[in-house]
Amino acid sequence: MSSTRIHSGDVPADFSPHSLRDASGAGTVESHIDPGEIAVGVIIGRASEYFDFFVYAIASVLVFPRVFFPFEERLEGTLYAFLIFSFAFIARPFGTVIFMEIQRRMGRSAKLTFALFLLGVSTAGIAFLPTYSHLGFAAIIWLSVLRIGQGVALGGSWDGLPSLLALNAPENKRGWYAMLGQLGAPAGFLIAAGLFWFMLTTLTDEDFLDWGWRYPFYVAFAINVVALFARLRLVSTNEYARLLDERELQPVSVFEMSRGQGRNVLIGALAALASYALFHLVTVFPLSWISVYQTRSAPDFLQIQMLGAVLAAIGVVISGLLADKVGRRTTLGVLAVLIAIFSAFVPTLMGGGNTGQDVFILVGFSLLGLSYGQAAGAVTANFPARFRYTGAALTSDLAWLVGAGFAPLVALGLSANFGLAYVSFYLLSGAVASLAALSLNRALEIRD
Repeated sequence: MSSTRIHSGDVPADFSPHSLRDASGAGTVESHIDPGEIAVGVIIGRASEYFDFFVYAIASVLVFPRVFFPFEERLEGTLYAFLIFSFAFIARPFGTVIFMEIQRRMGRSAKLTFALFLLGVSTAGIAFLPTYSHLGFAAIIWLSVLRIGQGVALGGSWDGLPSLLALNAPENKRGWYAMLGQLGAPAGFLIAAGLFWFMLTTLTDEDFLDWGWRYPFYVAFAINVVALFARLRLVSTNEYARLLDERELQPVSVFEMSRGQGRNVLIGALAALASYALFHLVTVFPLSWISVYQTRSAPDFLQIQMLGAVLAAIGVVISGLLADKVGRRTTLGVLAVLIAIFSAFVPTLMGGGNTGQDVFILVGFSLLGLSYGQAAGAVTANFPARFRYTGAALTSDLAWLVGAGFAPLVALGLSANFGLAYVSFYLLSGAVASLAALSLNRALEIRD
């Protein structure tokens, strides 16, 4: 059996690795896993998920209103597309529950294999899906079913590696290791936006709507297959299985979880709500706004957003340094205040022409990187060891559902019917919820 060595200086004081016996049982070898190796698995998994996520999100703005809802005006068609977009976030917690039970009965490898199969079928299905002009209303039904399949599969793809990384990271570098997986968000957006920008600038509008938009889904399918097999190969080894067992990172009954840890799940989801609300208000919503009202060309706007994604990646890295210096809670709290201030300028900037929109994108992406870099597992430490695996998954699912799942639909609907000022209130409410949850979390720690 192979083993991986970790330097003693990289191990937190509370880590007491067990020994692994060889096949004969006659000797022992040390099974120590370097946090850097775990981080690679986290980055691979998160980057592939975010790329798939943004391919669908951008297509919901630039493609789906025209090929699946051609019978509606552009605004209504985009709102319908955003409604279907939200289905994955609704389905994701159900996927977590279903696949947790599969893992309890059949093991981690079977769970990830089934998730891989479902995600691949759903993503490839969208790439090959006939449009409304060929299949009629059935095309919309199939798009909805495949989107739900993506959500269920993403819930099932939780492998526990982010929690394992958080527990095994050196104590003085917890913020740094926590931000590594979050780099997948700006990286995924940059690649997805780049692919659509290339298609829009090299193809005619007719070719793009006929077959060009499908190509990013082919790429997403290939990346998901490679990434999930890489993660499967990682977590199915005896070394990682033993380490997951030692840290009690195993699924528990969701009903037991809800009874004993429901409050921690809710507080964890709300603690980073400002980041999750801002997530779609600088990525998906502005693109839909300029597309619906045709204030500027989509390729030019995508270029600004790609520059914003670079700034977000820099912000994610800086967030790791800040969190290790002043603490994750302080970092999230200060950023929630800054996001609240930023929310007041949404109408001025988005309604201020190209220059104002560019400022909105660049500042918004920068704040997103700084805040989202520490959004994952905001209160993971509040979970007792045996609840941490399931708790982290459900907390993430709930944060996406409450903070981001309906954000494009709500923001575009509010702005179209009542004005951009209502988008400010929506973002402000997320910042206030974050500050309240962070305050409750501090009270829980003091009480404990």
